[in-house]
Amino acid sequence: MIRKSAVLALLTVALAGIVVAQDKGDSHKGIPHLDHVFIIMMENHGYQQIINNPNAPYLNGLIASKKVNLATNYFAVGHPSLTNYLEIVGGSNFGVRSDNNPDWHNGTCSPNLATGTVNADNYGGNPPSNITVQGGPVCPIAGVGTDADTPAVDNWNEVNPPLFNYLADIDGLKSVPASKTIEGKTIADQLVHAGLSWKSYQEDLPLSGADGVNWTSENGTVSNLTNFTNLAPITSASVVQTYAAKHNPFAYFKNVQDGTLWNDSLNNVVGFDGPRGLYTDLGSGNVPSFAFIAPSQCHDDHGRGNGDAFCAYDGTTDGTQTGLNPGLIQQGDVTIQKLVETIKSSPVWHEGRAAIVIVWDENDYSGVATAPIGLFPAQNQNSVVLTVEPNYESAGVQSSTYYNSFSLLRSIEAGFGLPCLNHTCDKSVAVMSDLFGGH
Repeated sequence: MIRKSAVLALLTVALAGIVVAQDKGDSHKGIPHLDHVFIIMMENHGYQQIINNPNAPYLNGLIASKKVNLATNYFAVGHPSLTNYLEIVGGSNFGVRSDNNPDWHNGTCSPNLATGTVNADNYGGNPPSNITVQGGPVCPIAGVGTDADTPAVDNWNEVNPPLFNYLADIDGLKSVPASKTIEGKTIADQLVHAGLSWKSYQEDLPLSGADGVNWTSENGTVSNLTNFTNLAPITSASVVQTYAAKHNPFAYFKNVQDGTLWNDSLNNVVGFDGPRGLYTDLGSGNVPSFAFIAPSQCHDDHGRGNGDAFCAYDGTTDGTQTGLNPGLIQQGDVTIQKLVETIKSSPVWHEGRAAIVIVWDENDYSGVATAPIGLFPAQNQNSVVLTVEPNYESAGVQSSTYYNSFSLLRSIEAGFGLPCLNHTCDKSVAVMSDLFGGH
């Protein structure tokens, strides 16, 4: 017979072990345990285009009043948009350096990780001899293999897009070599494996969901799946495309498309409205551990060529505020305010530890192409704004530590007690302990 005192002793040791494990997780590299993280993704503007911009008074007011922590030396890793979205949620570009749509449910194609090819749109540049370029839709990401390297200076991929007068061709401050051990998964898979939850909230996604949808109009009224026969004279060419699959990185992964797990599938991708949407979840407090929030292309500073005054593209982009569309910037700032204040009015904001991250994906090649590389100011080398607002301590930190998209993912992983994934394991990747705090 086991004596009661022995049982109590064993329980005491076990509980002590649990406490130690929890303490270790809470203090992992200075990142506190996090219950909820909200990422608000904005688009295509560099640090100096947003900071002190009079048409972004809300965000700049948060910074000036020290309600958020600000990274003053944060960089996107590469170009274009989709690449950065993949890197923020998966720690890799997975061999994708394009904005191409998913190759939905294609079970016969080989993922770029397996083939070693790079999905990219070559706009007239000459890729290095060791790079095989593949265009077209992106084969569902899966398996383990080699991703695409990211040079500090991109002189072949998207070197001549038609929308911009100035090109810097600067992917980031540093190059990122390809890795041969990339896993085709994201933080979503990590969260589910750990018993946690995630959702990708995509504005203007139709209530029917994301499956097969590459773009929609406002409110998800029409999409690439729409038969326009009964809408004549309206055609798809006249639609202002607001939702874009390239801003919904989880949809590119095979297991999400296939719905291998019910809680790690396209069921996790919802709109802002509707019974399972962002505002309903915030109102009820039924919010996942990780909320990835992507406003529409009229609300995220991206803009559209056929948009109205508050959605039209910038006139020119030379890395400064000159030539920007003030209406587009203001629309984005109002959207940030609406999202942040709605999150902070949710019951979940007052329960446990939560953080709101606002980040721009890239600077959209903004810079002066004729200047030698050494003369580029840091702001033109893909430097973008990132802020963190925690609910568990006062803010106001301005960090000059070099961080990038991998740092952001690694910090969130640490907060959830998850292991590093793909390039977040690189020795050069710093964790944002000063921005997420909790000391």
